Amino acid sequence: MTLSTQWLSQLRIPAMQAPMFLISGPEMVINACQSGVVGCFPAPNARTPGVLDDWMSEIKASVDADKNAAPWAVNLIVHPTYPRFDAELALIIKHQPPIVVTALGSPKRVIEKVHSYGGLVLADVINPRLARKAVAAGVDGLILVAAGAGGHTGHLSAFAFVNEIRQWWDGLLIIGGGIGCGKGIHAAQTMGADIALLGTRFIATRESLCQEDYKSMVVASSADDIVTSAAITGVKANWMRQSLSNAGYDPEAMPAQGNIDFATNGADNKRWKDIWAAGQGVAATQAISSVAKVVEQLTSEYQNSVSRMTELSAPNL
Repeated sequence: MTLSTQWLSQLRIPAMQAPMFLISGPEMVINACQSGVVGCFPAPNARTPGVLDDWMSEIKASVDADKNAAPWAVNLIVHPTYPRFDAELALIIKHQPPIVVTALGSPKRVIEKVHSYGGLVLADVINPRLARKAVAAGVDGLILVAAGAGGHTGHLSAFAFVNEIRQWWDGLLIIGGGIGCGKGIHAAQTMGADIALLGTRFIATRESLCQEDYKSMVVASSADDIVTSAAITGVKANWMRQSLSNAGYDPEAMPAQGNIDFATNGADNKRWKDIWAAGQGVAATQAISSVAKVVEQLTSEYQNSVSRMTELSAPNL
Protein backbone atom coordinates (compact mmCIF):
# COMPACT_ATOMS: atom_id res chain seq x y z
CA MET A 1 0.00 0.00 0.00
CA THR A 2 1.23 3.50 -0.82
CA LEU A 3 -1.29 4.94 1.63
CA SER A 4 -1.27 3.42 5.09
CA THR A 5 -2.84 4.44 8.35
CA GLN A 6 0.14 6.76 8.89
CA TRP A 7 -1.83 9.46 7.10
CA LEU A 8 -4.22 9.60 10.05
CA SER A 9 -1.61 11.37 12.15
CA GLN A 10 -1.08 13.92 9.39
CA LEU A 11 -4.67 15.19 9.50
CA ARG A 12 -5.25 18.50 11.24
CA ILE A 13 -8.22 16.89 12.99
CA PRO A 14 -9.58 13.34 12.57
CA ALA A 15 -12.31 14.34 10.16
CA MET A 16 -13.53 13.67 6.65
CA GLN A 17 -15.75 15.89 4.53
CA ALA A 18 -18.53 13.63 3.31
CA PRO A 19 -19.39 13.02 -0.33
CA MET A 20 -22.72 14.79 -0.90
CA PHE A 21 -24.82 14.48 -4.04
CA LEU A 22 -25.03 17.77 -5.99
CA ILE A 23 -23.02 19.51 -3.25
CA SER A 24 -19.41 18.27 -3.13
CA GLY A 25 -17.23 19.26 -6.09
CA PRO A 26 -13.58 19.95 -6.87
CA GLU A 27 -13.43 23.28 -5.04
CA MET A 28 -14.84 21.82 -1.82
CA VAL A 29 -12.58 18.75 -1.96
CA ILE A 30 -9.42 20.75 -2.68
CA ASN A 31 -10.11 23.25 0.10
CA ALA A 32 -10.97 20.49 2.56
CA CYS A 33 -7.72 18.65 1.82
CA GLN A 34 -5.66 21.82 1.99
CA SER A 35 -7.35 22.67 5.31
CA GLY A 36 -6.22 19.34 6.75
CA VAL A 37 -9.23 17.01 6.51
CA VAL A 38 -10.03 14.32 3.95
CA GLY A 39 -12.07 15.73 1.06
CA CYS A 40 -14.49 13.53 -0.89
CA PHE A 41 -17.04 13.88 -3.68
CA PRO A 42 -19.52 11.51 -5.37
CA ALA A 43 -18.52 10.65 -8.93
CA PRO A 44 -22.11 11.23 -10.21
CA ASN A 45 -21.80 14.93 -9.30
CA ALA A 46 -19.84 15.31 -12.53
CA ARG A 47 -22.55 15.38 -15.17
CA THR A 48 -20.58 13.32 -17.71
CA PRO A 49 -17.52 11.04 -17.60
CA GLY A 50 -15.65 13.78 -19.48
CA VAL A 51 -16.41 16.29 -16.73
CA LEU A 52 -15.42 13.70 -14.13
CA ASP A 53 -12.08 13.26 -15.92
CA ASP A 54 -11.49 17.02 -15.70
CA TRP A 55 -12.53 17.18 -12.04
CA MET A 56 -10.21 14.40 -11.00
CA SER A 57 -7.32 15.95 -12.92
CA GLU A 58 -7.92 19.27 -11.15
CA ILE A 59 -8.19 17.72 -7.69
CA LYS A 60 -5.15 15.51 -8.11
CA ALA A 61 -2.95 18.35 -9.40
CA SER A 62 -3.98 20.74 -6.62
CA VAL A 63 -3.74 18.26 -3.74
CA ASP A 64 -0.47 16.74 -4.95
CA ALA A 65 1.05 20.22 -5.19
CA ASP A 66 0.43 20.80 -1.46
CA LYS A 67 2.68 18.47 0.52
CA ASN A 68 0.74 19.22 3.71
CA ALA A 69 -2.66 18.41 2.22
CA ALA A 70 -4.81 15.54 3.45
CA PRO A 71 -5.63 12.75 0.95
CA TRP A 72 -8.63 13.05 -1.34
CA ALA A 73 -11.34 10.51 -2.02
CA VAL A 74 -13.98 9.71 -4.60
CA ASN A 75 -17.31 8.05 -3.85
CA LEU A 76 -18.38 5.35 -6.32
CA ILE A 77 -21.89 3.89 -6.55
CA VAL A 78 -21.60 0.13 -6.96
CA HIS A 79 -25.31 -0.70 -7.17
CA PRO A 80 -26.00 -3.09 -10.11
CA THR A 81 -28.41 -0.63 -11.77
CA TYR A 82 -25.93 2.24 -11.86
CA PRO A 83 -25.10 2.77 -15.57
CA ARG A 84 -21.85 4.74 -15.24
CA PHE A 85 -20.01 2.27 -13.04
CA ASP A 86 -17.57 1.00 -15.67
CA ALA A 87 -16.73 4.46 -16.99
CA GLU A 88 -16.18 5.87 -13.53
CA LEU A 89 -14.05 2.94 -12.41
CA ALA A 90 -11.86 3.38 -15.49
CA LEU A 91 -11.27 7.02 -14.52
CA ILE A 92 -10.47 6.00 -10.96
CA ILE A 93 -7.79 3.67 -12.27
CA LYS A 94 -6.48 6.49 -14.48
CA HIS A 95 -6.28 9.17 -11.78
CA GLN A 96 -5.60 6.91 -8.80
CA PRO A 97 -7.35 8.71 -5.93
CA PRO A 98 -5.76 7.62 -2.64
CA ILE A 99 -9.17 6.62 -1.24
CA VAL A 100 -12.23 5.16 -2.94
CA VAL A 101 -15.50 5.03 -0.99
CA THR A 102 -18.05 2.50 -2.23
CA ALA A 103 -21.77 2.94 -1.63
CA LEU A 104 -25.07 1.15 -2.20
CA GLY A 105 -23.67 -2.27 -2.98
CA SER A 106 -20.81 -4.72 -2.63
CA PRO A 107 -17.28 -3.28 -2.93
CA LYS A 108 -15.95 -6.61 -4.21
CA ARG A 109 -15.53 -5.67 -7.88
CA VAL A 110 -13.65 -2.49 -6.97
CA ILE A 111 -11.10 -3.70 -4.42
CA GLU A 112 -8.56 -5.50 -6.62
CA LYS A 113 -8.37 -2.66 -9.14
CA VAL A 114 -7.90 0.04 -6.50
CA HIS A 115 -5.36 -2.05 -4.60
CA SER A 116 -3.42 -2.53 -7.83
CA TYR A 117 -2.30 1.12 -7.74
CA GLY A 118 -1.97 1.30 -3.95
CA GLY A 119 -5.27 2.95 -3.08
CA LEU A 120 -7.54 2.19 -0.16
CA VAL A 121 -11.17 1.07 -0.40
CA LEU A 122 -13.61 2.14 2.30
CA ALA A 123 -17.11 0.67 2.30
CA ASP A 124 -20.09 2.79 3.26
CA VAL A 125 -22.38 0.55 5.38
CA ILE A 126 -25.53 1.05 7.45
CA ASN A 127 -25.57 -2.10 9.62
CA PRO A 128 -23.27 -4.81 11.06
CA ARG A 129 -24.37 -7.40 8.49
CA LEU A 130 -23.19 -5.23 5.60
CA ALA A 131 -20.04 -4.35 7.54
CA ARG A 132 -19.14 -8.05 7.86
CA LYS A 133 -19.74 -8.58 4.15
CA ALA A 134 -17.51 -5.65 3.26
CA VAL A 135 -14.70 -6.89 5.51
CA ALA A 136 -15.02 -10.38 4.05
CA ALA A 137 -14.66 -8.85 0.58
CA GLY A 138 -11.33 -7.28 1.60
CA VAL A 139 -11.99 -3.59 2.24
CA ASP A 140 -9.38 -1.48 4.04
CA GLY A 141 -11.85 0.37 6.20
CA LEU A 142 -15.49 0.89 7.07
CA ILE A 143 -17.60 4.02 7.02
CA LEU A 144 -20.48 3.48 9.41
CA VAL A 145 -23.49 5.58 8.48
CA ALA A 146 -25.51 5.94 11.67
CA ALA A 147 -28.88 7.50 12.42
CA GLY A 148 -28.94 11.23 11.88
CA ALA A 149 -26.85 11.33 8.70
CA GLY A 150 -27.93 13.70 5.96
CA GLY A 151 -29.19 12.21 2.71
CA HIS A 152 -29.11 8.41 2.71
CA THR A 153 -28.95 7.46 6.37
CA GLY A 154 -28.64 4.55 8.74
CA HIS A 155 -30.94 3.69 11.63
CA LEU A 156 -28.52 2.64 14.37
CA SER A 157 -27.18 4.83 17.15
CA ALA A 158 -23.57 5.78 16.50
CA PHE A 159 -22.64 4.60 19.99
CA ALA A 160 -24.17 1.15 19.51
CA PHE A 161 -22.88 0.82 15.94
CA VAL A 162 -19.24 1.62 16.72
CA ASN A 163 -19.20 -0.52 19.85
CA GLU A 164 -20.56 -3.58 18.05
CA ILE A 165 -18.18 -3.29 15.09
CA ARG A 166 -15.19 -2.75 17.38
CA GLN A 167 -15.92 -6.11 19.02
CA TRP A 168 -14.58 -7.85 15.92
CA TRP A 169 -12.93 -5.21 13.66
CA ASP A 170 -9.74 -3.38 14.65
CA GLY A 171 -9.13 -1.78 11.25
CA LEU A 172 -9.84 1.75 10.01
CA LEU A 173 -13.25 2.91 11.21
CA ILE A 174 -15.09 6.08 10.26
CA ILE A 175 -18.42 7.10 11.78
CA GLY A 176 -20.94 9.57 10.40
CA GLY A 177 -24.40 10.65 11.42
CA GLY A 178 -25.40 13.87 13.15
CA ILE A 179 -21.83 15.05 13.80
CA GLY A 180 -21.59 18.79 13.24
CA CYS A 181 -19.02 20.14 15.68
CA GLY A 182 -15.52 19.55 17.01
CA LYS A 183 -16.86 18.07 20.23
CA GLY A 184 -18.64 15.46 18.12
CA ILE A 185 -15.39 14.61 16.33
CA HIS A 186 -13.69 14.08 19.68
CA ALA A 187 -16.63 11.98 20.89
CA ALA A 188 -16.32 9.79 17.79
CA GLN A 189 -12.70 9.10 18.69
CA THR A 190 -13.57 8.46 22.31
CA MET A 191 -16.13 5.80 21.41
CA GLY A 192 -13.62 3.98 19.21
CA ALA A 193 -13.74 5.46 15.71
CA ASP A 194 -10.62 6.74 13.94
CA ILE A 195 -12.30 9.51 11.97
CA ALA A 196 -15.60 11.40 12.05
CA LEU A 197 -17.52 11.95 8.81
CA LEU A 198 -19.20 15.36 8.46
CA GLY A 199 -21.47 16.32 5.60
CA THR A 200 -24.16 18.79 6.63
CA ARG A 201 -21.57 21.08 8.23
CA PHE A 202 -20.08 21.70 4.78
CA ILE A 203 -23.30 22.34 2.84
CA ALA A 204 -23.50 26.05 3.64
CA THR A 205 -20.00 26.89 2.39
CA ARG A 206 -18.98 29.13 -0.46
CA GLU A 207 -17.34 26.14 -2.17
CA SER A 208 -20.57 24.11 -2.11
CA LEU A 209 -22.26 23.38 -5.46
CA CYS A 210 -25.80 23.78 -4.10
CA GLN A 211 -28.16 26.72 -4.47
CA GLU A 212 -27.93 29.70 -2.15
CA ASP A 213 -31.50 29.01 -0.97
CA TYR A 214 -30.39 25.53 0.08
CA LYS A 215 -27.50 26.99 2.10
CA SER A 216 -29.83 29.51 3.74
CA MET A 217 -32.31 26.78 4.67
CA VAL A 218 -29.53 24.81 6.37
CA VAL A 219 -28.57 27.87 8.42
CA ALA A 220 -32.21 28.40 9.43
CA SER A 221 -32.92 24.76 10.32
CA SER A 222 -32.69 22.69 13.50
CA ALA A 223 -32.98 18.97 14.23
CA ASP A 224 -36.78 19.36 14.45
CA ASP A 225 -36.76 20.27 10.75
CA ILE A 226 -35.29 16.93 9.61
CA VAL A 227 -37.65 14.28 8.21
CA THR A 228 -36.63 10.68 7.47
CA SER A 229 -38.28 9.08 4.42
CA ALA A 230 -37.60 6.45 1.77
CA ALA A 231 -40.20 7.91 -0.57
CA ILE A 232 -37.85 10.07 -2.62
CA THR A 233 -35.13 7.62 -3.70
CA GLY A 234 -36.25 4.26 -2.37
CA VAL A 235 -33.60 4.43 0.35
CA LYS A 236 -34.12 5.97 3.80
CA ALA A 237 -32.82 9.51 3.77
CA ASN A 238 -33.01 12.65 5.88
CA TRP A 239 -34.54 15.71 4.24
CA MET A 240 -35.31 19.23 5.38
CA ARG A 241 -38.98 19.61 6.19
CA GLN A 242 -39.46 22.92 4.35
CA SER A 243 -37.98 21.58 1.12
CA LEU A 244 -40.41 18.64 1.21
CA SER A 245 -43.31 21.04 1.66
CA ASN A 246 -42.04 23.27 -1.13
CA ALA A 247 -41.97 20.23 -3.46
CA GLY A 248 -45.59 19.37 -2.68
CA TYR A 249 -45.10 16.64 -0.08
CA ASP A 250 -46.74 16.46 3.33
CA PRO A 251 -43.82 15.87 5.75
CA GLU A 252 -46.27 14.34 8.25
CA ALA A 253 -47.62 11.81 5.72
CA MET A 254 -44.87 10.84 3.30
CA PRO A 255 -45.65 8.26 0.56
CA ALA A 256 -44.48 4.65 0.74
CA GLN A 257 -40.92 3.62 -0.15
CA GLY A 258 -39.99 4.22 -3.76
CA ASN A 259 -38.05 1.85 -6.01
CA ILE A 260 -34.26 1.76 -6.01
CA ASP A 261 -33.24 2.12 -9.65
CA PHE A 262 -30.16 4.16 -10.45
CA ALA A 263 -30.55 3.48 -14.16
CA THR A 264 -33.60 5.73 -14.31
CA ASN A 265 -33.88 7.84 -11.18
CA GLY A 266 -30.68 7.58 -9.21
CA ALA A 267 -27.69 9.78 -9.99
CA ASP A 268 -29.76 11.93 -12.38
CA ASN A 269 -32.68 12.27 -10.01
CA LYS A 270 -33.81 15.86 -10.52
CA ARG A 271 -35.86 15.68 -7.36
CA TRP A 272 -32.61 16.08 -5.37
CA LYS A 273 -32.35 19.59 -6.82
CA ASP A 274 -35.58 20.67 -5.17
CA ILE A 275 -35.78 18.35 -2.16
CA TRP A 276 -32.81 19.10 0.05
CA ALA A 277 -31.00 16.73 2.36
CA ALA A 278 -29.46 17.55 5.72
CA GLY A 279 -28.53 15.64 8.86
CA GLN A 280 -29.68 15.96 12.44
CA GLY A 281 -26.59 18.02 13.26
CA VAL A 282 -27.88 20.83 11.04
CA ALA A 283 -28.16 23.34 13.90
CA ALA A 284 -24.35 23.46 14.18
CA THR A 285 -24.31 25.61 11.02
CA GLN A 286 -24.96 29.21 12.00
CA ALA A 287 -23.78 31.05 8.88
CA ILE A 288 -22.58 30.59 5.33
CA SER A 289 -18.77 30.56 5.32
CA SER A 290 -15.76 28.98 3.64
CA VAL A 291 -14.56 25.39 3.99
CA ALA A 292 -11.34 26.67 5.55
CA LYS A 293 -13.28 28.62 8.17
CA VAL A 294 -15.46 25.59 8.97
CA VAL A 295 -12.36 23.43 9.51
CA GLU A 296 -10.79 26.19 11.63
CA GLN A 297 -13.88 26.29 13.86
CA LEU A 298 -14.05 22.49 14.07
CA THR A 299 -10.37 22.41 15.01
CA SER A 300 -10.84 24.94 17.81
CA GLU A 301 -13.86 23.05 19.18
CA TYR A 302 -12.02 19.74 18.93
CA GLN A 303 -8.93 21.00 20.70
CA ASN A 304 -11.01 22.59 23.46
CA SER A 305 -12.84 19.31 23.95
CA VAL A 306 -9.60 17.33 24.12
CA SER A 307 -8.14 19.82 26.61
CA ARG A 308 -11.23 19.68 28.82
CA MET A 309 -11.17 15.89 28.81
CA THR A 310 -7.49 15.94 29.77
CA GLU A 311 -8.22 18.30 32.65
CA LEU A 312 -11.11 16.21 33.89
CA SER A 313 -9.07 13.01 33.81
CA ALA A 314 -5.96 14.51 35.45
CA PRO A 315 -5.37 13.34 39.05
CA ASN A 316 -5.86 15.89 41.79
CA LEU A 317 -2.49 16.84 43.26
